[in-house]
Amino acid sequence: MRGKRGAIELSIGTIVVIVLSMSMLILGLVLVKNIFSGATNIVDMTNDQLIDQVSKLFGEDKKLVVYPNTREIVVKSGEASGFGIGIKNLLTGVQDKKFSYEVVVSDPDIQKKCGVGEREAEAWISTGRSEDNIDLAPGEFISGKVLLTIPEGSTLCTFRYRINVKHGSQSYAKELMDVTIRA
Repeated sequence: MRGKRGAIELSIGTIVVIVLSMSMLILGLVLVKNIFSGATNIVDMTNDQLIDQVSKLFGEDKKLVVYPNTREIVVKSGEASGFGIGIKNLLTGVQDKKFSYEVVVSDPDIQKKCGVGEREAEAWISTGRSEDNIDLAPGEFISGKVLLTIPEGSTLCTFRYRINVKHGSQSYAKELMDVTIRA
């Protein structure tokens, strides 16, 4: 009888250790996920925070930057998310200081992958789809948010937007941003 009691006590102790270990592992993973997802959620950022993040991304010769600099965001179906853009005037000796930008779908397979057309995916951009007459002096930069609202029930997929920046009527810079829709 004594040998069996020891075996039962050992089994219960082992089960308790396994349960506690799994709980700690899950809590640790949730904490790491919250830290990383909170760092890239631009919707909750103030304009000053966005300007600070975008200004850190500019190098000597960068005309256009996007935040997050991984060039990828994950948006849950039925929720809002977005990304930041920054435009810097690196032109010298030019009188015209007018810039403009437009965000367009840059994925020819979006109909097959996501079940929507380019126009519908562009309509998901609720704020910051385009802006004209941006006045930038040489060396100056401006930042802004591009906010997306993905409708509930949208197909889970990944597609690409392209940010086109123009100086006057000429192309100035281009950058890509991948969007992944998750449940």
